[in-house]
Parts: sequence; structure tokens; C-alpha cells
Amino acid sequence: MKEDFLKYQAQTTPHPLALEVDHAKGSYIITTDGKKHLDFVAGVSACSLGHSHPRVINAIKEQADKYLHVMVYGEYAQKPAVELSKLLSEHLPDPLNKTYLVNSGTEAIEGSMKLARRATGRSEIIAAKGAYHGNTMGSLSLMDFEERVKPFRPLVGNISFIEFNNIDHIASITSSTAAVILETIQGGAGFIMPGNDYLKKVKTRCEEVGALLILDEIQPGFGRTGELFGFQNFGIVPDIVVMGKGMGGGLPIGAFSASEDLMDLLMDNPKLGHITTFGGNSLIAAAALATLKEITETNLIKRTLEKEELIRKNLQHPLITEIRGKGLMLALIMKSAEIADQLVLKAKESQLILFWLLFEKRAVRLTPPLTITDQEILKGCGIIVDILREIE
Repeated sequence: MKEDFLKYQAQTTPHPLALEVDHAKGSYIITTDGKKHLDFVAGVSACSLGHSHPRVINAIKEQADKYLHVMVYGEYAQKPAVELSKLLSEHLPDPLNKTYLVNSGTEAIEGSMKLARRATGRSEIIAAKGAYHGNTMGSLSLMDFEERVKPFRPLVGNISFIEFNNIDHIASITSSTAAVILETIQGGAGFIMPGNDYLKKVKTRCEEVGALLILDEIQPGFGRTGELFGFQNFGIVPDIVVMGKGMGGGLPIGAFSASEDLMDLLMDNPKLGHITTFGGNSLIAAAALATLKEITETNLIKRTLEKEELIRKNLQHPLITEIRGKGLMLALIMKSAEIADQLVLKAKESQLILFWLLFEKRAVRLTPPLTITDQEILKGCGIIVDILREIE
């Protein structure tokens, strides 16, 4: 299978990890050789409830027996999508009460950019240096890493950049700005937390000049930071919130939520202001609804912070200079990129799944399922410490 994988399936890097997956259950991925790999990555934050969660699988099976795709988004009332949007409204603060369901986080970013320009009549969008919002053309335009964007220029125009957490740069937001788009916690840059009331100050500036604040919750969202959404840790409410990854219980989905007044702008002048064939797909919405119910009806969110403490307590080693992030969105910052590489690759050999971050080469991602047990955390931390002792 690995040989065919490399020959026939388009690759994203020259050296994929290429585990040959047979099945997955709970916190483990089982490869075709029968080995169980403890998953500390959760599909890059996507599998909030681990693998093959019974509530999600049952929801998928029940919906599959009823119907799959019946019509393009927004024309027919389909129970899973309606109930998902309603439940999101119940758990999001006012005025974020209307949701547009799409196929991925990056499409949700695209839709939010369009909505901001439509709502304000302005074109300038400000993003943060070191940001990652996806890889479609609009999302890519929000990235300031020249080596990554240069081959694809020209990109979407009138995008400018400020430095995340730099209070002085907030003055760059002006009456020409349609929106400021930020990750609540910067992901690819190294799980950088906002400090010094940074998000509040950006929101205040946006209100002063009539710009919208868009927060990207694709990674922090759905309980990973000890709140359902990361921004709820910082006492603000964005004008538009973007979500994806952990929303679908392992199926592909994205969404953006805003006030009813804002969101209704996409249905006229022009009509079909945003349109997607498979957004709100009944099968995927059923899985996402089951995921949201499980996260909000149990103690998973509360336990996330307790599990963070357990990880921090048991991952102390001189080669780890810092543990960034919050809850189960954590990054080990190693002394060098070389050590980070060694840790990820040696962990694979020890049947522990770790991964890198996009831009911070010293970082090793720790984003296990919210359902991971304390015993599994201790097992994974033990493997990491043993590897670091070997490297040292």
C-alpha cells in the first residue's frame, strides 16, 4: 500500500510519514502490521473525540439510512444541518446566532473574507505575520511567508500584515480596513497565546474605525482550550468566528458564524453571495451534531485543563525549553529544529504519533483527542521523556 500511495496519490511533501493504516479506535491508530500507535495528534486537531467514537459512528449510520446529498446548500431544510446550526447558536455568545456550513476551514475563511468586504464596502484585510488560515487562494493571501506564497502569485490584493501581540501595530487598522483576521491562538507560528489583552484592544480598535474582527478558531475550537471556543478565554466576541477541524468528529467540515444581520448580506445583492454544493451535507452535519453534543453534554471541556496540567507535570526535560498553548492545544518548543525532528521520527518508531508545526521548526505538536485518558497521557509522556534522554 505504501508503494501505491507514493506512486498514485499526490503528495504534500517529499517525505511523508506514510503509516499504513488498517483501522483506528479511541486514542489509537492500528497499522496493517498490527501495531497500535498512540495518537497525540488527533488528525492535526480534527478528531476531537478520538477515532470511531460510538456516538459519531451511530449518527453517521442512522443518517446514511435516511438520505445523503439531496440539494445544493441553502435550498432544502435538512434536519442534521438545521439542528447543528441551532445548537451552535445556543452555545455561541450573542450576536453570533447564524451559521453558514461549508466543507473545510479554508472555505470558511474564504467566506468570511467575502462577507467582510460585502458588509463594509471596503477591501483592505489585515492579517497577522506568522498566520496560517489555509491554502486556498484567499487563505493563502493571508500568509506572509514569501517562500510559500511566491510560486502562486498574484494573490488576492489589498492584504496587509501586522505583528501578532504588538500593541503598536493596532494603529494600522483604519477606516479603510474591512476586517482584521487573526487566529485566536497562532497555530503554525508555534501556538502563540495572545497577551496583554491584545484581542480586546484589536476589537476596540475595529469598533472605533468600523472594521470587523474575524477570529479563526479552526484549531482552538470545540473544547480544546478549556472553553468551547478559544476566544471565550479572553473576554471578547468577534464579529465573525470561523471553525473547522475538530467540528466534524473526523469528517470534513467548516463553518463561519456571525449575526443574522451580517449573514443575511450573503443572500442578496448579489444573490448566492456564497454558494457551496456539499456544505451542510446531511451525513457530515449529523457527525458534527453528535460531536458537539458529546463535547457540551459531558465533562470533556473541563477535563481538558486537568489533562494539560498532567502533560506539563510529566514533560519536564532540559531539551524542552517551553511548552506553549492551552488545554490540549500544546506545542513542545525544543532546543533546536534537529531535536524536534528526532523526537517526531523516534516517536514513530516507538508507536507514538507526534507531528510538526508549519513555521516554528523547533516545535512538536501535542494535540491529542479530548477523550484521551490520564493513563494514555502518562504513557505518551513517558515515551517522549525516554526518547529525549536517548537524544541527550
